[in-house]
Amino acid sequence: MTPPVLTDSHCHLDFPDFADDLPGVVRRAAEAGVHRMVTICTRLRHEPQVRAIAERFDPVFYAAGTHPMSAADEPMATVDALVALARHPKFVGIGESGLDYHYTAGTKAVQQESLRVHVEAARRTGLPLIIHARDADADMARILTEEYRAGRYSCVMHCFSSGPALAAAALDLGFYLSMSGIAAFPKSADLRAIFAAAPVDRILVETDAPYLAPPPHRGKRNEPAYSAHTARVAAEVFGMDYAAFVARTEANFEALFSKAARWSAAA
Repeated sequence: MTPPVLTDSHCHLDFPDFADDLPGVVRRAAEAGVHRMVTICTRLRHEPQVRAIAERFDPVFYAAGTHPMSAADEPMATVDALVALARHPKFVGIGESGLDYHYTAGTKAVQQESLRVHVEAARRTGLPLIIHARDADADMARILTEEYRAGRYSCVMHCFSSGPALAAAALDLGFYLSMSGIAAFPKSADLRAIFAAAPVDRILVETDAPYLAPPPHRGKRNEPAYSAHTARVAAEVFGMDYAAFVARTEANFEALFSKAARWSAAA
């Protein structure tokens, strides 16, 4: 019987934490049943390095955008630049973008401007928007809804750890919620309840590596292999066996990240 495989839908393999260990990271992922991963560029000037990782390792795809916490420090992204990057065959998503008022509330205006640029790029390319949201639930729901009414696009709420109102708003728009190691933390019962109330066909799994390692690796460097630990907790949340849950999230990933699915099918 073929063992179940899953995708780490969001990690950061270009970060210094992995500089001397990329082949090992990819190998350990495969050994854990993680056959595919999306590495995310958070500053567009780093896109060449992130692209090179995707080109070096067949299981790795990539996305690029300007992280909201960096929006005020980086040149404003343009729709044309993002659309041009999306021509690469392994470029599969727009972002991460979004809003983060936890440490950077003083840059709300520029974050919101950057977010709307990324939404338009997602519309034009047909690629999913990858959203980071922290302490900005009301503005996040408002802008995503306004933009969707102006023209449809697809989206995943990466590392979802916000409240039930933002979860409901995202799901009402047909978007996806992604479970990170936070959902596996013992004190995250309220967050697990939000996920349990969501349709399982809108759920993805991720690490956000090198951050947020799930138990039993909490406090250590996270890596794509550990998404299997989060998936096992998630399967329990949805009352499913592990293989069935992983198969469901694989179908979800391929529906949203269809460009990655086509590449994998052709490989």
